[in-house]
Amino acid sequence: MLETIDLTKKLDKTEYKQAMPILREQLYQIQKTSWDAGIPVVIIFEGWDAAGKGTSIQTLTGSLDPRGFKLYPIRAVRTYEKKRPWLWRFWTKLPARGEWAIFDRSWYGRVLVERVEGIVPENEWRRAYRDILDFERTIADDGYFIIKFFLHISKSEQKQRFEKLEKDPLEAWHVAPEDWEHHRRYDEWLLAYEEMLERSESEWGPWTIVEGTDRRFTHAKIYKTIITALQERLKIIPADSPAETAHPSLVNVSPTPVLPPSETPVPAPEVNASTSITEVNEIEQPNPKADKISKSSRKVKNQPKE
Repeated sequence: MLETIDLTKKLDKTEYKQAMPILREQLYQIQKTSWDAGIPVVIIFEGWDAAGKGTSIQTLTGSLDPRGFKLYPIRAVRTYEKKRPWLWRFWTKLPARGEWAIFDRSWYGRVLVERVEGIVPENEWRRAYRDILDFERTIADDGYFIIKFFLHISKSEQKQRFEKLEKDPLEAWHVAPEDWEHHRRYDEWLLAYEEMLERSESEWGPWTIVEGTDRRFTHAKIYKTIITALQERLKIIPADSPAETAHPSLVNVSPTPVLPPSETPVPAPEVNASTSITEVNEIEQPNPKADKISKSSRKVKNQPKE
């Protein structure tokens, strides 16, 4: 599956600098619209070590209103969390109505690192696939909108990035001995990733594979995927994108499907964009203590030059 991904895709630096301010403004506006509509959004980032998850999240959150999202970097399970069902620690991190929750790694660690490193028995990580599909189906039925990204790079690209980081005294701490161990076991991780992508693909929680070799292409694709997906969820019919009109190469920055067209993913729950949040099992309203995102527009600052 992943070997068929074209990792040579790039975005011209000039086009990137001209298009990103437009995409940032569109992202901010779609965040505000989803808040007003009361739609909770869950965004997941998975992928190879050094694929650019942290950088992509930093770029993404710089364009968002900080009052409307929470970021969760997921680490190894803690002792007190082991005493509860394994998904408990993720249930507690789900966003309120209208908010976004961004996960730097997620519950898929159960079928990835815990599988490859032998942290849990095989029967447990295999059973986790059913738990994950049930979990995502449940929150989708409850009105949550799920966007899942997998950042993909080659083994040689990963090695180059590790070596580059180690040469920089200020960045060397990013590379630990366990990262090199993961690199040596690239094929084992590849098998785990491909099985994860295949078995957890669904209409309510589709994966978007992001070609991670070129950082500019990666960031533009993530922005465009979120904007397009939420426009469809909110039933917004966009006019021709100014970014795409000015920069035709962005038209090719589109989601890479996990399943071939001939394969049919698991049916989606019968909840659509026209269904109000209160109509879904009389769900409770947003937390009155939460600060509402301001309706006033703002100018989005350009990101630092790369």
